Amino acid sequence: MKSAFPFPGVSAALDDQALILRSAEPLHILSSAVVGGGFVDARIIINLHVNKQYDNPDPAADLMTFARQRGVEEPFVGLMTAVFMRNTQIVTLTEGDLLLTLVITAGFSNATAAGLSPGVQARPGTINSILLIDARLSSAAMVNAIITTTEAKTSTLCDWGLQTPDGLPATGTSTDTVVVACSGRGPELAYAGPVTPVGRLIGRAVRQGLEARRP
Repeated sequence: MKSAFPFPGVSAALDDQALILRSAEPLHILSSAVVGGGFVDARIIINLHVNKQYDNPDPAADLMTFARQRGVEEPFVGLMTAVFMRNTQIVTLTEGDLLLTLVITAGFSNATAAGLSPGVQARPGTINSILLIDARLSSAAMVNAIITTTEAKTSTLCDWGLQTPDGLPATGTSTDTVVVACSGRGPELAYAGPVTPVGRLIGRAVRQGLEARRP
């Protein structure tokens, strides 16, 4: 199902299998995604649903296969989640000339505590955050944006008192992914920490998106 999408130049197609975002122009992206991780320029972002028992050692191959089945023949950024696509949350916020849209799928069954949880096989329960920012961020600011996203996520989980299966304070899940995608419009923003205008939008959007999925 295609639907109106609140970010300029981007359309969204959502069904039970995946969310596919398509931009008319290439977006400058930094992410920890399964496919297209790191710094890339791409027009397409895919968030693919998998079942909770998913354990293929080559998830990138599955994402590539799915993309080809959907007619995607160009570079893309690809994520996976066990969260049902109908539970996708979209938050759009503005401040002055800045516009930001967050697309988030949040599952908490795989909660972990960074630095405390033992090393175990990662499971698909995950928090995937896709930030679309209608601005031009420096490379350092894009890293900053990922940090701000993570701080807001962890703070929210701590506020809830969410715990890992072994009773530790949860900081996230073992497979969380963040995507920061910039339109490149406007003057360059050097920073995206939590007290900058763009950082404030990020923090508010992450908190709102997570609150809608509070366990």
